[in-house]
Amino acid sequence: MAANKEKTLDYARPGGQPPIQTEEELGLVKRYVLLGIVMRILDHDIRVIGTASIKLPRFYESVMRGIQDRVLLDLAGIRREFRQMGIKVYEEKNESGGLHVQYVCRGYHHRLFMLWTFVKAESERVLKQYLAV
Repeated sequence: MAANKEKTLDYARPGGQPPIQTEEELGLVKRYVLLGIVMRILDHDIRVIGTASIKLPRFYESVMRGIQDRVLLDLAGIRREFRQMGIKVYEEKNESGGLHVQYVCRGYHHRLFMLWTFVKAESERVLKQYLAV
C-alpha cells in the first residue's frame, strides 16, 4: 500500500520563499538574447554587403563571418550553461517599445524587458568586443 505524501518544499530562505534568481543567471539570459540579436544583425549585414558597391566586399564579409562563428560558439556555451543551471528561454517577443523575454530558471518563470535603445547600444558594445579580440 503506497502512501500518498504531499511534497513539501524546504527553502533555506526565511519564510520559505523560493530562491531568488542570481545576477549571474540574469546576466546569462541577457547575454544569450543579445547574442541572438547580434546574429540577426550579422546575417542582415552580410546579405547587404553582397549587394553593396564597396571596394572589398569579400574581406568585410569574411570578417563578419568570423565574428558570426565566434558568436555561435559563445551561444553554444551559454546553452550548455543553461542546461546545467536549469534555464530555458521559451519566448522572445518583439514589440514597438522593446523586447520581451520569458524564461524558466530553476522551475520558476521570469520575464525580462529590454528597451530597443538598450538592445541597440548593448549589441554595438558586444560587436565591438568581438572586433577587439
